[in-house]
Amino acid sequence: MNHRILSYCLLGLLVLACKMESKEGEKKLPDPRPNILFIMSDDHAYQAISAYDSTLIHTPNIDRIAREGMLFSNATVTNSICAPSRATILTGKHTHINGKIDNLTPFDTTQVTFPQLFQKAGYQTAMFGKLHFGNSPKGFDEFMIVPGQGRYMNPDFITTKGDTIQKMGYATDIITDLSLEWLEKKRDPNKPFLMMYLHKAPHRPWWPKAEKFKTYLKKEIPEPASLFDDYSHQGTAAKTAEMNIFKHMLTSYDCKVYPEVLEEMGIETDPRDEKLFNGVEMSRLTPEQQAEYLPILDAIAADFRAKWPLMDEKGKTRWKYQRYMQDYLASISSVDDNVGRVLDYLEENQLTENTLVVYTSDQGFYLGEHGWFDKRFMYKESFRTPLLVKWPHTIKPGITSDEMVQNLDFAQTFLEAAGIKSPNDMQGESLMPLFTGNMEQWDRESVYYHYYEYPGEHTVKRHYGISSKAYKLIHFYHDVDEWELYDLKKDPNEMHNVYDDPAYGDIRKKLKKDLEGLRLKYKDSEELDQKFIASYRDK
Repeated sequence: MNHRILSYCLLGLLVLACKMESKEGEKKLPDPRPNILFIMSDDHAYQAISAYDSTLIHTPNIDRIAREGMLFSNATVTNSICAPSRATILTGKHTHINGKIDNLTPFDTTQVTFPQLFQKAGYQTAMFGKLHFGNSPKGFDEFMIVPGQGRYMNPDFITTKGDTIQKMGYATDIITDLSLEWLEKKRDPNKPFLMMYLHKAPHRPWWPKAEKFKTYLKKEIPEPASLFDDYSHQGTAAKTAEMNIFKHMLTSYDCKVYPEVLEEMGIETDPRDEKLFNGVEMSRLTPEQQAEYLPILDAIAADFRAKWPLMDEKGKTRWKYQRYMQDYLASISSVDDNVGRVLDYLEENQLTENTLVVYTSDQGFYLGEHGWFDKRFMYKESFRTPLLVKWPHTIKPGITSDEMVQNLDFAQTFLEAAGIKSPNDMQGESLMPLFTGNMEQWDRESVYYHYYEYPGEHTVKRHYGISSKAYKLIHFYHDVDEWELYDLKKDPNEMHNVYDDPAYGDIRKKLKKDLEGLRLKYKDSEELDQKFIASYRDK
């Protein structure tokens, strides 16, 4: 803990010096504590960042953060679903503690969030973009957030005053405009700032900016090896989940085929499809925007008419996969462009040297692996999340860490970086030892996960589990009682459940014991499991 004590002392002396200078009537010095810029996208899979894997897309601006800082290859979430992940980030607590176990259950507003502590400690605080729960985030001097999921086109924003205003244009650009405007016009240069810059993209329905839409429509996206996984080596949960690209991806809402085309071709579709397609983004387009988008949608319709009747199930899966990935990656390309705008602003205004910059997502996402889209499972693609951090003079540029870190750790990390004492009831671990290379002060071997939203959309069963670098043990419960074990070294894509393999008997026994220990450490229990099942049933 020596580095923490030293950092607190140095920061304290510097802040005191600034105050003394001001009291003596001389020029007020800027507060020396670091700025925190927290950038988060929604459902941005690590596979779709070229610093992790250049197969799908090139993201030069997000990659800059890795090149100038640190990339975490084993960053994970505690609960792979939007609002619970955000509640964990803000509170530094597992979802069964902060109350936000799923997208339906209300957040416990008595919980202290780390921005409140920053605000109290004299930081200037702001949030722009997508929060996804609650319309009045605590601890912010100023915010403009989209209601709920928000919209890509001409989005509405809830402001600090409590009113709702509409901004015309594309959400990813607008959220960046708001963030840059605050930095340029409202930031106090004598105060450190905490800014949460939160993108809606690339959340479903993956609606790209018009020029990106047109460009990516021409791209052929490589398929994952497990696109046609039959789940023969996995349990009931994988077999019953409703997130298969062919079966469950909506042809109009998701793949952008006009509902009237499906009707004229006699293709039955989900009853929600037409309503969602017309009501979510199409209805928000101005005549000028329609003129940009309709030719692209016409091209999709023509391609669908020509190809769909001639394809078998595999061919139709491939067609939907291409449509999905073209739009998903096009949405990310806009995020990357806008991250570049903000990084450029920091450099041009001499803010880079004293700003800790984080890029992450609220969880991972399936990009066709196991034939899926969406998230929720503890399997790799949704359990892992991108995490890239740069902080000049503290983090060496261009390094990678494979330590098991979680979104649970963000709050305590930021608090320690700013020299602010974290509450004793936070459950994460500060990542400062990893930033500074003090590995003797980091001893975590495994992390805990718990997913609750079942029965619900995509029908992913309730489960909890433990993961280390080498193994992952998952317990599915509620209407099943099944265990799955994966050897992550031999089977990194988690295709073969070895729970019943006698060769893994000792490993299984140890992991179960370790899992019980984590449940106890984080104050989770079977009693809570049953309590949440009952309350969910009541809702």
